[in-house]
Amino acid sequence: MTRLGASVDHVTALLGGADLASDASVRELLGQTTERRGLDLSDLAPAEQAALIAERSQDLQPSPEALAARIGDAAARSRPFVAKFGIDPTGAEVHLGHAVPMLLLSRFARMGHRVVFIVGDITAKIGDPSGRSDERPALTDEDIARNLTTYRAQVTPFFDFERAEFRRNGDWLREVRLPRLLEIVSRIPVSMSLQREDFRRRLDAGHGLSLAELLYSVVMALDSVEVDSDLEIGGIDQFLNMQMCRKVMEICGQTPEIVVATSLIEGTDGTGAKMSKSRGNYVPLTAAPGEIFGKIMSVPDRLVEPYFRALSEWRDSELAVLAARREAGTAHPMDLKKILAGEVTAAIHGVDAAMTARAEFVARFSRRTFAEVEDLPVLSDLGATVADAVRGLGFAKSNGDVRRVAEQNGLRLVVESEEGQTQVPLTPDDVREPLSAVLKDRLDGRSGAVYLKVGRKLARIEPAG
Repeated sequence: MTRLGASVDHVTALLGGADLASDASVRELLGQTTERRGLDLSDLAPAEQAALIAERSQDLQPSPEALAARIGDAAARSRPFVAKFGIDPTGAEVHLGHAVPMLLLSRFARMGHRVVFIVGDITAKIGDPSGRSDERPALTDEDIARNLTTYRAQVTPFFDFERAEFRRNGDWLREVRLPRLLEIVSRIPVSMSLQREDFRRRLDAGHGLSLAELLYSVVMALDSVEVDSDLEIGGIDQFLNMQMCRKVMEICGQTPEIVVATSLIEGTDGTGAKMSKSRGNYVPLTAAPGEIFGKIMSVPDRLVEPYFRALSEWRDSELAVLAARREAGTAHPMDLKKILAGEVTAAIHGVDAAMTARAEFVARFSRRTFAEVEDLPVLSDLGATVADAVRGLGFAKSNGDVRRVAEQNGLRLVVESEEGQTQVPLTPDDVREPLSAVLKDRLDGRSGAVYLKVGRKLARIEPAG
């Protein structure tokens, strides 16, 4: 049995019979899964390696079988299998979504393959146009160097950078001559760029689109040519860029790389938008253990399984055990979410810090009433619409976000009295109405302390004066 197989058997047995609400069981579980993040995977056969990668890929082209064959061929020829990952260090703060591809890169490194990080000191100055509504501001060399240092420090819990090789694409892109570039682009149909929906949206909206941005994916592809990569990992938003890499490698007489696209995890606010700093629905990797634990606990229940799949080293068979226990009623959804929050916190800060954060969360939020929760924000302007009130609290970025929370049954009025707690769901139509009118119509004469609940976030309603 492989080392990974033995670990999975151990955790599966633990999940099948343990009390998942018990601190002792959770500590043992987190210890096992944290240890797995550094587990040597070199004893896996090529087909097993490919399956382990495919299991956490949103898209793998051309196929898992092609990946297994490529790994086997590299071993047969005693040459390193090269996995490429490009970094355009365009920002100083990294969030949990950036860690998703790191898990797959870590697996390749622990399988014994060569992982090459391409630092885009040239491409970062163009700016990756994927998904953007406008041109990205230009970066200086100092910006790039500072952001790269910060990036490495923040992502280190998910990837051992001592196992990787770093290359700066300026080392070869500065030497590319115009005749060579023209030779390549003359064989690339314009449709490969114009098929991009994000480009079409920008042009239709009258926003700028530079020729440099059109060439971004071609320039990125020259990185793959330089390192003769066998495989490239990136988010699903990079899929078309990585397809261009395959095309350019073919033009240059190389075997096109295999493309592995990872999912973009949804943000913590439950609106359906991807995790991003601009929306404020992200978990920064620099956050303290208690903040990370609390932010994960704030996500809707429907995101627990996707977060487990994207952010943990758990196998599908282990997640199936959790799902079966949840369906059978032998594991409470809240206990499973606490395990997820502990898993993510332990990955960044260690098991001890995760267990401390777990205890602090339980002490603060496992209370009989909301009245016992300290430091709640207060909502006093009852003349504002529900949407404006929610945005004013900082619980959502836009009216659309508030409507989506309501559509998912996550927007509620809560009344607490001596008789207990009553929760009244608000509809998407309520979002446009003044809060005073909604309180009058929806509470139907109920008395007591009133709260507004937006997903997992909470505010107390107290009229001014």
